[in-house]
Order: sequence, then C-alpha cells, then structure tokens
Amino acid sequence: MRTEQAKTIYLKDYQAPDYLIDETTLTFELHEDHTLVHAQLVMRRNPEKGAGLPGAGLPPLVLDGQELELLAVSLDDRELAPGDYQLDDSHLTLQPTAAQFTVDSTVRIHPESNTALEGLYKSGSMFCTQCEAEGFRKITYYLDRPDVMSKFTTTVSAEQHHYPVLLSNGNPVASGSEEGGRHWATWEDPFKKPAYLFALVAGDLWCVEDSFTTMSGRNVALRIYVEPENIDKCQHAMDSLKKSMRWDEEAYGREYDLDIFMIVAVNDFNMGAMENKGLNIFNSSAVLARAETATDAAHQRVEAIVAHEYFHNWSGNRVTCRDWFQLSLKEGFTVFRDAGFSSDMNSATVKRIEDVAFLRTHQFAEDSGPMAHSVRPDSFIEISNFYTLTVYEKGSEVVGMIRTLLGAEGFRKGSDLYFERHDGQAVTCDDFVKAMEDANGVDLTQFKRWYSQSGTPRLEVSEAYDAAAQRYTLTFRQSCPPTPGQPTKEPFVIPVALGLLDAQGNDLPLRLDGEAAGASSRVLSVTEAEQSFSFVGVAAKPLPSLLRGFSAPVKLSFPYDRDQLMFLMQHDSDGFNRWEAGQQLSVQVLQELIGQHQRGEALVLDPRLLHALRSLIEDESLDQAMVAEMLSLPGAAYLSELSEVADIDAIHAAREFARAQIGEALFAPLWRRYQANREVSRHSPYVAEESHFARRALQNIALSYLMLGNDPEVLAACVDQFDNSDNMTERLTALAVLVNSPFEAERGRALQMFAEHFKDNPLVMDQWFSVQAASYLPGGLERVKELMKHPAFTLKNPNKVRALIGAFAGQNLVNFHAVDGSGYRFLADQIIALNALNPQIAARQLSPLTRWRKYDAARQALMKAELERILVSGELSSDVYEVVSKSLA
Repeated sequence: MRTEQAKTIYLKDYQAPDYLIDETTLTFELHEDHTLVHAQLVMRRNPEKGAGLPGAGLPPLVLDGQELELLAVSLDDRELAPGDYQLDDSHLTLQPTAAQFTVDSTVRIHPESNTALEGLYKSGSMFCTQCEAEGFRKITYYLDRPDVMSKFTTTVSAEQHHYPVLLSNGNPVASGSEEGGRHWATWEDPFKKPAYLFALVAGDLWCVEDSFTTMSGRNVALRIYVEPENIDKCQHAMDSLKKSMRWDEEAYGREYDLDIFMIVAVNDFNMGAMENKGLNIFNSSAVLARAETATDAAHQRVEAIVAHEYFHNWSGNRVTCRDWFQLSLKEGFTVFRDAGFSSDMNSATVKRIEDVAFLRTHQFAEDSGPMAHSVRPDSFIEISNFYTLTVYEKGSEVVGMIRTLLGAEGFRKGSDLYFERHDGQAVTCDDFVKAMEDANGVDLTQFKRWYSQSGTPRLEVSEAYDAAAQRYTLTFRQSCPPTPGQPTKEPFVIPVALGLLDAQGNDLPLRLDGEAAGASSRVLSVTEAEQSFSFVGVAAKPLPSLLRGFSAPVKLSFPYDRDQLMFLMQHDSDGFNRWEAGQQLSVQVLQELIGQHQRGEALVLDPRLLHALRSLIEDESLDQAMVAEMLSLPGAAYLSELSEVADIDAIHAAREFARAQIGEALFAPLWRRYQANREVSRHSPYVAEESHFARRALQNIALSYLMLGNDPEVLAACVDQFDNSDNMTERLTALAVLVNSPFEAERGRALQMFAEHFKDNPLVMDQWFSVQAASYLPGGLERVKELMKHPAFTLKNPNKVRALIGAFAGQNLVNFHAVDGSGYRFLADQIIALNALNPQIAARQLSPLTRWRKYDAARQALMKAELERILVSGELSSDVYEVVSKSLA
C-alpha cells in the first residue's frame, strides 16, 4: 500500500506563496509517442511575504511536478546542472538569488499513455487537458495552486494533417507552418488565471459557429468543436450557451470578456465539464444532444451544464478560490446560479423538486457517512475526493439561504459588490459572505456555521393553539448529529419559509405577536436550539405548511397525519410543498408496508394513497410535469436513507407491491392520460421545451405503471412506442419498462434492435448499458459481467464505468446487496482494477461500500471485508486510500 502520499493537508496550515508568476509562456511540441513542453516563468518574490529573512536570503523556490522527465532547466538564462537543484517525484527545488527572476524548463511527458485523464492526455485521436484540481503539475513544473495567477501565452505545434485544429485559452494571435508537415498556433489570454484553468486541445475537429452581441455591443464569436460524426448534435448546446450569456447579463449584470468562447466535446473525461478560461472542455455526454439520441433529461442536463460552465467565467475564473478548501466558493455559488437559470428556462417548481430529491437521497447520505465534511472542509488527503455533493449541492443550498434571508434585491446587491471588490483575485468563502454583509448592513457571523459544521441539521416542530387568545404557536428544536471530527454542533441559522392554511385551504395572514400586519407567506429565522414563534389573530386552528420551497437543507419533523398530508397535496399554494406532502404520505404508506413485510404479514396498501393519486391523474388543469413528479414513489435509496437499518429486500418488496397496486387500481385514468399524450407525440415533432417535456414525462410514468400488469393492449402500445418514436425519451422509456417486464421475447428483441441501431453511438450505448445494469430482475450481476465483455465497453472510459458499474452498484440496490456479498466482491474487484488506471474514477465508485454501517450485521461484515481487501490490495492511489481508510475508521 502506498503511504508516502497519504499526507493530510489542513486549512489551518494555509500559507501564502513565497513567489508569484507574472507571465507564463508555454510551447508544446505534440508527437505521437511523447510531448515536449517548454515553459518560461517570469517570477517575483510575493510582496506579502517580504523580501526575505534578514541575513537568510530568499527562500527556495519549490515547483510542483509529477510524472515529468526533466530535460533542461535554467535560472535567468543560466543553465543549471543537476547539482544546482533538487528533484524528487513531486517537486523541483531551485534557489533564486534575486527578488525577480525567470525560470525556463523543458520536460518530456507521455499523454498517449495517460489513463488517469489528468494533465495532458489523449482521448481517441485528440489531445486535450484537464488541470483542475492539480493536473497542471503533470504538464510542467509550476506553482500549481489556485492563488498563483498568471498571464498565459501558449504555442502549440503538431502534425497538421492529423491535428488541423490547435486551441488554447484566450484569443488567437498568430499561426504558421513548419517543416515536415507540421504547423503551430499561438494563443494569448489577457486575464490572469491559476494553472488549473489552463486548457489545450489539438485534433481533427469540426466546428459549429455562431455569435453573440453583449449588452455593451461587443460581438463574441461562439464555437463548438466536435469530432466530425457529432457535428449534427451541437445546436442545442449552442442555443443553451446563448441563453446562458443573455441570462447572466440580465440576472447578474455579468458580461463576457473575451472575443471568442469555445467548447470542445471530449469522449474521455472524468467530470461533466471544465470551465477553462475561454476554452471549456466538456464530456461529450454534456454537450451532444439531438432528439433521436438524447432524452429530455439529457437535453436539460446539457442546458444546465453549458450554463454552469459559462457562469464560471465570473464565479470561478474572474473571481477564483484562494485554496481548494474554498472550492464551494465557486462551485456552490455556480450551482446556485445554474439552478436559477434552469428554473427560468423550465418549470421552477419541478426544478426545485428534482434538486431536493437528489439532495435528500444522495447528499444527506454523504452527510451521515464516513466521508461527511463541511461545505468548507478542514482537511483532505486528496482534493479530487472533495468534488462532492456537499461542496456542490449543499454549497448551493447555503447560497440559496443567504438569498432567502436577504431577499432577491439584497442578494443582487451583495453579488454585485462581491464581483466588483474581488475581480481578478483569489478569495475565500468569508470574502463572499462579507460582501453580502457589507452590501446589506447585516451580520452573518452565526450563519457562517453552515460553512464550517458538517452534517444535516434536524428540525423538530411542534404546535400549540390557544382558541381563546386566537394564538397559534410553533416551537422549533434544532440539532445536528455528530460527524467525523465534529462531535458537537452549535445552532445554525435556519430560514423557515412557511404559511398557515385554514379549513378551506387558503393562506392565512401571518402576524407575529407585536406586529401590526402580516403576509400570507413569510420566512422565520430559527437561530436557537429551541425557539418559539406565536401568530396572533388566528380564528381557528390552522394547518402549517413548513419549509416552503425547501428553504433550508434540513430534516424536518412535524406530526402530520395522513389526512392532513392529503389536504396539503390538494390545497397548498406552494407547489414544492404539495409535492412534499405527497412524498411524506408515500413514505408513511411504504414504511407501513415495509413493517408488514418484515413481520411476515400480508401487504395491504392504504387506500388514501390511491385516492390522492387518482385525484392528481384526473385533474387535467395541473401541470403535467408536476403530476409526473407526484406519481413517482420515493426511491429505494431515499427509503434506505430514512431507515436506521436499511432492509433492502423489504424496501424493494414494499415499493414493487405499491407500484403494482397503483397500476392496477388506477389503470383506467392512467391509460387515458397515456393514450392522449402518446397521440399528441405521434403527430408532433420533437421540441426541447418545458410543455413538451411535461407531456412526455406524464406519458412515460403512466406507461411504467401500466406495464406492471399483463395487459396485451398495453404491451402492444409499449412495443409501438419503442418501434415508432422519433425521440430517445419515449424509446428509452419503452426499452426500460420492457427490460423490467416478464415479456422475454419482446425484451430480447428490443435490446437487440436498440444495440444494432445505435452501435456506432457511444453515448446511446451508455444508456443501453445503464438500462440493463439497473434492472431489478433476478440475475443482475451476471448480466453486468456479461455486458463488460461487450465491445462497446471499456474500463478506460469513465462514461462506460458510470453507465454499467455505477448504475449497478448505485441504482440496482436489490441485486447489488445480494445476501451472498457477490455484488460487493464485484465492485471491489473493479475498484482495484480502476485504481491502477484512473484513481479519481476508482474513488468515486467506492461510495456504495462506504455506507456499510447502514445495513444489517451480515451485510456489514461482507462490505467491510471488501473495503479491507481493497486496502491491502497493493499500491493504492491517495484518492482510493483516503476514502477506504476513512470508511473503515
């Protein structure tokens, strides 16, 4: 096991850099079997650190570097001999003799064999880069840290026939030909940036071009580069980019600053996309979309990711993070910004539902697991492990709470001040909060505990009504369970948006004791461990609608009975809380079924759930996307998260019984809605817009329920939808329900036809893998093992790993958690293999095993044994070692 890299880095130990890099000039000579990188760094002593200790001279210059072959190094034009510097696996150390100096170096690297996909590597026949967080040190020796910002000039040289397109950050300034069929291009970025935002691409690429006129009248060239076979899948991304640019001007006053904005689609990429200044590099799955090959969800994902990376131009590039502990400064803020954009482009309520469902299922689980950490972590071993849902999604919720507390106008004032005050700087989460405070004249000191305390707070609410005084009191009690390194927590600031409903379902005016007037909805700020609020002038006992819009990322507890939840489903003016009431009702019903299964009793579904769902289906005035969301039962992963000990078999049995009962009892209204929507789909061209998404969402969830029976007419309709749809949304849903059905002949035919038709489209084949990997029918592991032999699968491609192995371990809980531990052994085997190929992806696939304490004793022992086997399996990367060791601690 590797131990030398298992070093913990602490936020408290942060030190400003001894030196700064004012100018960086890079020259890349790209060859098939190696690449030469020439770097010239114009450097100076950091004035914050002084001129050097009296009598001690200047401190040594320690440059980061990994997997580099040093060919030459010079200091102020003096070539250094090996005795003039120190070199190890991670650093090159020089001794400057003046406060200003220049370092020149030449290294040889091997992107053609770089399977970790960090630094410079090859994806197919294309050279590309991924430098966040610490990939630049695999390109050349450098101060690879976000608080060292430099102006970059980059020249790329390559064989012209195979690499006609040469790209880097900024604006193109020169190009030309060389002997031997080679050519070169030079790019200059006028804005200082840290090395993690560096980008380079070289390949045989086609381009879709457009332009955008900014609010100040500048014309910006827009280009999306793809491999030739994907040129017809770029328009949606281009449309999304232009919408994002306009929205950021209108919502935040942020204008783009370069003459050109470029996106490149890459097949082999560890993340979704990367916001490199002016040259965004995208996982192809996050940019390519066409009706025939991408689902509605994929179209919305492309729109959101294009927006996210574009918004980083200000919240991440122009203003960046001082150190990696501040990662949520850019990621949490930008997730919040892209969520606002998606809400404006689509249904705001449905967007909020989707985000909260994801947060509560996955981030809450992270908060209660061994890798729990605060939004601003105190320490890490490998920074790649902290690109987490806590940093991104919970970080976004923290920004959202600031907006809730300050209001839209106050938040905009704060963001304007933040960008104005810190443009061109590397700053901290405290700097962001300080701008919000200063712009609004408020004190957010206690609120900042959201950045430093880990775990999901619990908010218990009780009520009391005094009929004689017409006073209604809500008492809030907050707590937060212990998490690694944080046994006790101080009270958070929890904004609680709420309303009170009368017997007819109308919102009552909310007037606190001592106030002259009240509004129908308001935000309470819960700041103490126990705190009460009394509303006056309440003529009859109301029903509270709590945490509207999910105004804080907490676990809320209020003793609603099922009739009250049905009432809120029908009457709450807050769309999110109507859905939430339905989820709580479903959870109560499903937990009752789980208990019946565990006791060996006959399962009996509460008819109130059927009644509530019937009323939703039959009400054609409701938003169809909302109806589809409310028809979706809480998932097995969420039910597991709610359980003290997750009984996977009972959860699966309860959900499948409930689904079958719903499909049978509500067959007629489901069939009517399905047929009506399918008829519209037959005669309407595909449009990637909200109303069309909503129609197909309801159509497809109706089909998933209808196919739980054995009705030949429904089967025929499902086969027809598979055969005759003009879009991937309808076709893939039909395939999925067939794959989970007992109709073997139809299932086999559909899988074969799908694979044959899309065999040359890697992204669509990923969906084919995922549908089968997630199938809950018996024999899941054997199917996955067989699919790993398919020619379209490779462990070297992160998308394939996520589509097959990730879908099996993360979505197919009933098969992954097989009582014999075979699913655990399989995942451990894959992680051991991936550790040698791509440590980042290996570490991210570990998550299902890290939750071993959530299950029964027998499964705990099996899961823990696999973690221990991984730990002693050989030379572990720091990525995998950190996750495994913390999981076993």
